[in-house]
Amino acid sequence: MEPDNVREYCDAILDEVERAVISDRQVLRSILVGLLADGHVLLEDVPGTGKTLTARSISDTLGLSFSRIQFTPDLLPSDVTGANIFNESVRKFEFQPGPIFGNIVLADEINRAPPKTQAALLEAMGEGQVTVDGTTHPLPEPFVVIATQNPVEMDGTFELPAAQKDRFMLKTSI
Repeated sequence: MEPDNVREYCDAILDEVERAVISDRQVLRSILVGLLADGHVLLEDVPGTGKTLTARSISDTLGLSFSRIQFTPDLLPSDVTGANIFNESVRKFEFQPGPIFGNIVLADEINRAPPKTQAALLEAMGEGQVTVDGTTHPLPEPFVVIATQNPVEMDGTFELPAAQKDRFMLKTSI
């Protein structure tokens, strides 16, 4: 694809997203650059600024599968990655994938979950796979996490560990 065609295609994507989201075009462009570079994006802002709607609109516009994980203090790592569940009819354990198995995964309010649950994303974001009970499961391609977080000064938030921050290509604010 010629550079001018890429620019036109990206502008068309941004135009479509702007139909659903009122946002600074430069912010949307930054998010799109992160996605095109196979990078994960962290959106930080106060509640009610359209972070979730922005992530969903980008996914819809690109025609990719979308999965949302609401991070809360009681969320467990297996709630993110999935777990082996006993299937009574065949009398064996079968893997039931968690919401991490999407093309674009919205990790909503990631800093409201304790660090152990946040860590469930480390392997997924770094290697495009998750390991559950010693078995590795590949994630779909493309795989991008768009995480939202509230400012750390807000009640009920945890600081993201350095290893988690390193896995984001860019951080921006709506």
